[in-house]
Amino acid sequence: MFDGNFREGVDKVTAPIGQALHRVGVSADVITVVGVTMAGLCGVAIAAGNFFTAAVLLALTGLPDALDGAVAKASGSTGPRGAYFDSVSDRLSDGLLFLGAGWYFAGTDTPRLALLPFALYLAASLVSYQRAKAESLGFDAKGGLMERAERFIVLGFGLVFSPLFEAVLWVMLALTVITVGTRFVKVWKQASEVTPKAASHRPARSPRADRVRARRENRTTSVDDLRSMARERMSGFRQR
Repeated sequence: MFDGNFREGVDKVTAPIGQALHRVGVSADVITVVGVTMAGLCGVAIAAGNFFTAAVLLALTGLPDALDGAVAKASGSTGPRGAYFDSVSDRLSDGLLFLGAGWYFAGTDTPRLALLPFALYLAASLVSYQRAKAESLGFDAKGGLMERAERFIVLGFGLVFSPLFEAVLWVMLALTVITVGTRFVKVWKQASEVTPKAASHRPARSPRADRVRARRENRTTSVDDLRSMARERMSGFRQR
């Protein structure tokens, strides 16, 4: 939802900052690493129950996440390597945040609630995976109620208003599961409109079968050559 409706506005704000950071020699990879580090510190703060500190660190985690792309564009270094590194870093950052939440709940009177952040991470990973897989197949899987930006915002709300932290995570889980279902249906419809190519029913030959066939062909060729030579000699004798 955020990616489709506000991305252009955010890019207009972050583009000048990205150019300034590039001019002073800051690379996109450095910013990405800083974001992952902030996510790890935020996860530690959540695990310790320091929710206000965690909220500040969460904001510091989201800022590099918004700026690394702008710096990459300013430096002209956008490409598959950077996109891959950014995607892996995002999954790692999400895991560190939810790991901290799980550790926090494990130390409460209801340790089973530690499964709640685990379920959230599972659903969030499905959201990201569906988009990546769909785009690799040429389909569009963008959109949904709870993309990564929305998760950061809602999680920050839960950290600021700490008495509502558990309830906020339940809401996040519900909206994330809805997003998973929405994206699945969206890609399923697109894929259903594509006519699959007729598959060949001829069984694949093994390498051994190919070798045996080659030997037979060589033998057949040798016999044919001998017969031709014999006919030529007989013709020579007759001419004599």
